Amino acid sequence: MNIIIDAMGGDNAPKEILLGAAAAVREYGVQITAVGRRRDIEACARENGIDMAGITVADASETIEMCDEPTAAIRGKKDSSMVVGLRMLAAGEGDAFVSAGSTGALLAGATLIVKRLRGVKRPAIGTVIPGAKQPYLLLDSGANVECRPEMLSAFATMGSVYMEKVMGRANPSVGLVNNGAEETKGTPAYVEAHRLLKYNKNIRFAGNVEPKDVPQGNVDVVVCDGFTGNVILKLTEGVAKMLVGEIKNVFMADLKSKLAYLMVKGGMKDFKKKLDADEYGGALMMGVTKPVIKAHGSSNAKAFKNAVRQAKLCVESGAVESMREKLAAVAQTEEAGA
Repeated sequence: MNIIIDAMGGDNAPKEILLGAAAAVREYGVQITAVGRRRDIEACARENGIDMAGITVADASETIEMCDEPTAAIRGKKDSSMVVGLRMLAAGEGDAFVSAGSTGALLAGATLIVKRLRGVKRPAIGTVIPGAKQPYLLLDSGANVECRPEMLSAFATMGSVYMEKVMGRANPSVGLVNNGAEETKGTPAYVEAHRLLKYNKNIRFAGNVEPKDVPQGNVDVVVCDGFTGNVILKLTEGVAKMLVGEIKNVFMADLKSKLAYLMVKGGMKDFKKKLDADEYGGALMMGVTKPVIKAHGSSNAKAFKNAVRQAKLCVESGAVESMREKLAAVAQTEEAGA
């Protein structure tokens, strides 16, 4: 299996990207094609003692910056690491693509170059987030600020496939984010989305889920528009960081509390790991014809390695092909007027 990576994308590129890629080669047995400026990649590997066994380099002279306008960058920087990598994926020169670069540019590039699945208006970003009971998938977590009801139905269908095929959840449940549990709650678009989800035979719809219940992880897939999803994502990240910091302050207050920490050190390590988004690494661009994974912009080696693992799991599980089949079934049902 060959995973194509954007070696120049992200705040910590290329060092952390290459370190993560090298770890993925060792641990997951994949081959990596690193796309970017060859001289920079090779110099970075030499300077940091990075083993490039299993990693080949595809030269690309340009880099898409976070400040670039997404669509203009994809169309104008044709020799950028992101565009070259996506073109390689579309041409069948790799099985998946992973980038920690600009989310907007990656979304535009995936849509324009790799193309959308039939029945998908616009791809969504699906992010796995730690929950009290279990991790859950949040989508859309930032790609589409406004969504029509049929888009939310497509997100639910793709999210269910992902949780079943990639995360191993049998018969995953789906919840629609809303300001109340009743079917009549929310905007007209969300009321209609509830109706579509209720009659979507390809998912197990659990009804509306209020924001206060989302972190519990009682449902496997949490569906919403990208604006709401991004707020949930960033608020969750902020609260998790605040909790870990405040708990640390409690234990570091004096000698007695430091001794108490030694007694619960193992539990605290498990707690921090449970809240660590780096464990999941990346988010799948759902609705694209081949696996495209968005790693966090500030990814370190561990996070990027796990983003490559997500790509590998997506390929091995045939998740994208299953999404194609389920979306076709949903389209037939909606056309029949269910």
